[in-house]
Order: sequence, then structure tokens, then C-alpha cells
Amino acid sequence: MTTDKLTDRQIKSASFEKYGKRTKLSDGAGMYLYIQPSGKYWRMKYRFGGKEKTLALGVYPDVPLKLARQRRSDARALIADGIDPNEIKKQEKAAE
Repeated sequence: MTTDKLTDRQIKSASFEKYGKRTKLSDGAGMYLYIQPSGKYWRMKYRFGGKEKTLALGVYPDVPLKLARQRRSDARALIADGIDPNEIKKQEKAAE
């Protein structure tokens, strides 16, 4: 079981100005909120095929904390099944 660290209050109060630099706030199980001048982005770090990769989960507030955690769980399930979530995302984008 993962330990979720972030709260809605922490996310709302986090800003680039507050930290003065690009910052990552960890939520556990590889997921973090990446804060930069242009906004707040959900990302997930994972390893696949011996390489470290990053998966974009969405932009806050369009993707709230609960949905980001669900997307992280879905991605982890794919990885456990031997499927790279970034490849699935590329296939979905190509199908559009």
C-alpha cells in the first residue's frame, strides 16, 4: 500500500512564487506535483525495461488529486503487466 502525502490544501497553496524555483512535491509511489512558472503538472516516475521514464498524468486543477492518484494506480497496473504506459498513451494519441 502506498503512503499518500499531499493534501488538497498543500496543492492549492503551492506556487512557483512560494518556492522561488521549479519544485517537485512527492505524493508517493513515484507520483509528484511538478511546479513551474507555467503551472502545476502531475508526473509519475517509473522504471521500464531497465530505464527510468516519466509519465504525464495531467495538469492541476483540471486533474484533481483523486484523479491523478487513480491514473497513477492504472499506470502501475500496466507496468505490473509488462506494458509501458507511455506506449499506450502514444497509441491513443495516434488514433485521434
